[in-house]
Amino acid sequence: MEADAISNATPTEEMNGAGNLMDFLDEPFPDVGTYEDFHTIDWLREKSRDTDRHRKITNKSKESIWEFIKSLLDAWSGWVVMLLIGLLSGTLAGVIDLAVDWMTDLKEGVCLSAFWYSHEQCCWTSNETTFDDRDKCPQWQKWAELMTGYNEGAGAYLLNYFLYVMWALCFSLMAVSLVRVFAPYACGSGIPEIKTILSGFIIRGYLGKWTLLIKTVTLVLAVSSGLSLGKEGPLVHVACCCGNLFCSLFSKYSKNEGKRREVLSAAAAAGVSVAFGAPIGGVLFSLEEVSYYFPLKTLWRSFFAALVAAFTLRSINPFGNNRLVLFYVEYHTPWYMAELVPFILLGVFGGLWGTLFIRANIAWCRRRKTTQLGKYPVLEVIAVTGITAVLAFPNPYTRRSTSQLISELFNDCGALESSQLCDYYNSPNMTRPVDDIPDRPAGPGVYAALWQLSLALIFKVVITIFTFGMKIPSGLFIPSMAVGAIAGRIVGIAVEQMAYHHHDWIIFKNWCRPGADCVTPGLYAMVGAAACLGGVTRMTVSLVVIMFELTGGLEYIVPLMAAAVTSKWVADAFNKEGIYEAHIRLNGYPYLDQDEFTHRTLATDVMRPRRNDPPLAVLTQDSTTVEDVETLIKDTDYNGFPVVVSRESERLIGFVQRRDLTLAIKTARQKQDGVVSNSVVYFTEDAPQLPASCPQPLKLRRILNLSPFTVTDHTPMETVVDIFRKLGLRQCLVTRSGRLLGIITKKDVLRHMAQMTNQDPESIMFN
Repeated sequence: MEADAISNATPTEEMNGAGNLMDFLDEPFPDVGTYEDFHTIDWLREKSRDTDRHRKITNKSKESIWEFIKSLLDAWSGWVVMLLIGLLSGTLAGVIDLAVDWMTDLKEGVCLSAFWYSHEQCCWTSNETTFDDRDKCPQWQKWAELMTGYNEGAGAYLLNYFLYVMWALCFSLMAVSLVRVFAPYACGSGIPEIKTILSGFIIRGYLGKWTLLIKTVTLVLAVSSGLSLGKEGPLVHVACCCGNLFCSLFSKYSKNEGKRREVLSAAAAAGVSVAFGAPIGGVLFSLEEVSYYFPLKTLWRSFFAALVAAFTLRSINPFGNNRLVLFYVEYHTPWYMAELVPFILLGVFGGLWGTLFIRANIAWCRRRKTTQLGKYPVLEVIAVTGITAVLAFPNPYTRRSTSQLISELFNDCGALESSQLCDYYNSPNMTRPVDDIPDRPAGPGVYAALWQLSLALIFKVVITIFTFGMKIPSGLFIPSMAVGAIAGRIVGIAVEQMAYHHHDWIIFKNWCRPGADCVTPGLYAMVGAAACLGGVTRMTVSLVVIMFELTGGLEYIVPLMAAAVTSKWVADAFNKEGIYEAHIRLNGYPYLDQDEFTHRTLATDVMRPRRNDPPLAVLTQDSTTVEDVETLIKDTDYNGFPVVVSRESERLIGFVQRRDLTLAIKTARQKQDGVVSNSVVYFTEDAPQLPASCPQPLKLRRILNLSPFTVTDHTPMETVVDIFRKLGLRQCLVTRSGRLLGIITKKDVLRHMAQMTNQDPESIMFN
């Protein structure tokens, strides 16, 4: 058996979890049955405790009206928690959206009539704004115009350039400093850690109040700095922090780690709901991507939390369009079967980009962890921000926020669009309705935009690799979608121009007549965005639902499905790990994934002790003294000990947790007279026969788990892995004919699986 912080043992209270934990106490002593930091919970034990708690409440509810009301309150507490999570996460998301809009525009200029207005809000309130120049109004001034009075010329451009870079550096420096000083856990996406926590691991402080506060503030600063990152992943972390905060108000959740994780699963759904304005997609994301244990009850509660969160966000209306999302589009042309070919090619591109990104990003993050680079997180953030701002400003497509870029790429070119992407040559005798503009030849603005988009694509592909994983909040959804949307729009314009100039080709002949509106480039951008996001995260069902909720493009589900499935197939051909699983492995988190274990090994090959190891540390049922137990606890790092009849027979009786042993002996010394170092500790029902001169013995049967999970030494590891995965075990004991042979911990299983795939088994630890 090995000392590790992940596989601490789990006693249950004689299978019913009820009653006093020690015979000499009238009530259980505090902290018994709790878990230490970086330990794994025992799902079976938590389930047993909740069942017992529920049975007690049900029995008491028949005694009086007050107890009946208390039982109703207990039953409704879950829905109350969901309501609170939805309200708080929706409010925070709305505030973050408004703050990001304002601070992003602050890098370029300021509103003179009200400095807290963003560019768009400033010009909304102006009476001097015309439709053609709706982005220009006298109330909004760029910094150069405000300082020098000039808005044109090289001097004004350079001053605006300099101040753009300075603001970006200022925002990112504030973000990384706040994270470093107040909440180190507020950095990154948070989804790999949320997945690990939901699988049963405990990381104290990761979902704490300080993390919630600092992550909310620094997320605004990080996104506003113009770095290639999004707010969607971190919003899942923020919502889970809200869930953890409200769990502490109800003992039903605060004292049961299993129940707490049901709430966190629902909170993750609310996080995606407000990040994308996609409540159904949020529920599916929680089910498909982050949750480890997802009962039907959690599905309903996730649905409710996502609904409340989306409703709250809609009430705040941060985008000013009376919709939940920024990317809402309305296309007026159906898609055609022949277009599945470019859609599938975009899926292939998404899969290849996902593979490239994961490998490059993991290589860079590993370098950060193993070299001097990791010691200077502030310097790294400043350097990447400086490079990003300097390269982004000259290109109008990288200067604006990534969300605005995606929104423009998704848009269809209507008659009222003033975007450079819509600079087509119009036919002078065009008499069609506004919504049904035929395909037209591209003008100089479109070709200029294509060059700028190509440069933006290269820039985004490279810079995102170095940005994700820095010590600031950084989501991956929006940068991945931006890469796909740029590639998709370029492909869409190419197909559109081919259809216009070569409508007599056989592939266009059947469905694209001259003067018809055949191809919608914005749809290609949407499909490309889904493909790239799928290639990086390996999401499928939830991805498609999020995309159609995000854009309102319900009739384009088939192209989205084709692209999502293709990108997953292509990416899985190189490596089955998505970005979150890769980061879990990089950090050494104890996460058992759902892949099948196909190797023909047995429990005896994995259990400890091995052949040359010292014998297993055990306790006997009635011949160990308090001093022996204290010495064993002091000299070893094991987190639990098997209890046997005697060292000669090695017949297994049960299993006792180190933490419970320590607490029991400490409490006994304080509250029970006659307990000294040479007092005998016994785990049997009746006290052993001892000489009269012996001090009073200490009975600890109540903290003994009499039904530890056992397997025989010839059990296939395929079965053992399945048991660990489905029952959420932390350890199981290996026996032969009732005689104890060894122990297998969750960490041993993870090490063995790593060894079988030719990875370093020592990488399985919390780094």
